[in-house]
Amino acid sequence: MRSCHASARRWNACVLLAVGWAAFRADVLPAAEPPSQPAALEQLRKERHKAAHRKRRIIMNNDGNEAVYQCDEPTRAEFLKHRTTGIVGTQIDTLFYCTWSSGFSHFTHNTKVGKVFDTKANPPGAARGYGFAKNITGDLIRQGTDPLQLVIDFCRQHDVEVFWSMRMNDTHDASGSWYGPPLFPPLKKEHPEWLLGSRDKRPKRGRWTAVDYGRPEIRDLAFRFVEEVCRDYDVDGVELDFFRHLNYFKRPSRGLPASQEECDMMSGLLRRIREMTERVGLARGRPILVAVRVPDSPGYCKAHGLDLLRWLEEGLIDILVPSGYFRLNPWEVSVELGHRHGVAVYPCLSESRISDSEARKIRMSDESYRARAMNVWASGADGVYTFNRADPTLRIYREIGDPQTLRTLDKVYTTGARGVRGANSWQAGGLRFLGYAPLSPQRPRVLKPGEPVTVELPVGEDLAASKPGGTLPDVRLAVRIKGDFRPEELAVRLNGKPLAEREPSGRWIRLPVNPADVRKGPNRVEMTLKPDGKDKLVVDDLVLWVRHPKKP
Repeated sequence: MRSCHASARRWNACVLLAVGWAAFRADVLPAAEPPSQPAALEQLRKERHKAAHRKRRIIMNNDGNEAVYQCDEPTRAEFLKHRTTGIVGTQIDTLFYCTWSSGFSHFTHNTKVGKVFDTKANPPGAARGYGFAKNITGDLIRQGTDPLQLVIDFCRQHDVEVFWSMRMNDTHDASGSWYGPPLFPPLKKEHPEWLLGSRDKRPKRGRWTAVDYGRPEIRDLAFRFVEEVCRDYDVDGVELDFFRHLNYFKRPSRGLPASQEECDMMSGLLRRIREMTERVGLARGRPILVAVRVPDSPGYCKAHGLDLLRWLEEGLIDILVPSGYFRLNPWEVSVELGHRHGVAVYPCLSESRISDSEARKIRMSDESYRARAMNVWASGADGVYTFNRADPTLRIYREIGDPQTLRTLDKVYTTGARGVRGANSWQAGGLRFLGYAPLSPQRPRVLKPGEPVTVELPVGEDLAASKPGGTLPDVRLAVRIKGDFRPEELAVRLNGKPLAEREPSGRWIRLPVNPADVRKGPNRVEMTLKPDGKDKLVVDDLVLWVRHPKKP
């Protein structure tokens, strides 16, 4: 049974009748009047601010795939065992649950506004073990429940906060893989004019199946999707995931920055959603929080029509989740921005998609996630958010939510675990918003004789203070060279101190480091090709390993 009261639904129905067409157009008009009951509204906002700043060690985003791909039978226990029951005993305090929403309007909750994705078909081309034969969504709905309700019930039983996550313009249906065509929803077949492109006329940026938020019909549908969940499910909040995927308006899809008019349209939608959550919150006697996941650059956001600064200034969001496919700035930039406006900030640690297999393996390791999390905590962020890591039994979910737990665990620091190249694929010239200089196979450095190249490597801890049993960790800076080289050709300094000892290993040069020479925060790594060496040297990776003595 859905948890919101019938009285709440009746109250909202009265509101909609009262505002009529004006509600439909609220997203292009100035800020609407707040709900009546000013004293109650003021109290609700105080409670919302308090709820937004509750302690959350880890927010885990679950993309909802288990209901479609993983379950062998349509039972509560079978559904929950894959990605939910394992939360108990971890540092996961909040679950953001996405009911799939692949293709804008497809969901795995019992929607009446959108389309329930309940197919069990195995499309042509699906590899063995794939396809939709295991999709239990329809079975659960016929039993009187659905994946979202089961997750909410579990979270209530175990004191875990739960948000519904909506992918604002998911375009997995543009894929040429076997799953693409089945994800293409009826809405897009019936209204091809609502899309930013077509199969034959694809946009310069983004994907052709993206819906056009410049159309009032699309903004109204997005609003109604969110409203339906807020009215019918007992969620603590909603996440508007703008990173899946980054195409919303015609100008950016043509390679141009979004116009102010386009920005105003999306801001109007956010305003309308905020007002609705306040009305529903008043009716149920408990606030509904609004989180957004967006790129970690206000300029990059606005170029897509996402006027993040305006949303913050108008108090339209409660939780900011920066980053996704790529990261453009140090975490401190987003933390300062969010905290300046009273918004909680949870940097997103997505899986690495750097194509180089060796570099990716390093960045996908537990040691890398620990280091990334330590940098998040050092930035002053409110907690850690994970994406595309929806198995709560992973060891990291008992580690990365507590800097004290992390302090004596092995780590590997990089200049960036996530690539930056994707910034250009979604926005023409997107890398103009890059606010730091990562070194990775995506962005190597070319050294010329006698010309030093400096790279900043962030380290989120005081290594000299990490002494379990009184022993300092073993710290080694590792530099990877592309092509033939002699180790003695390269001179390396860390924070001004030369690293003379070196241990060649394949393409790598490993340099022992005194932990006391590593600073908490940015560390300057200076590399120089000696004048009597080659005419140039290409460095395509740089990492710092921190290994603690093993307990006897």
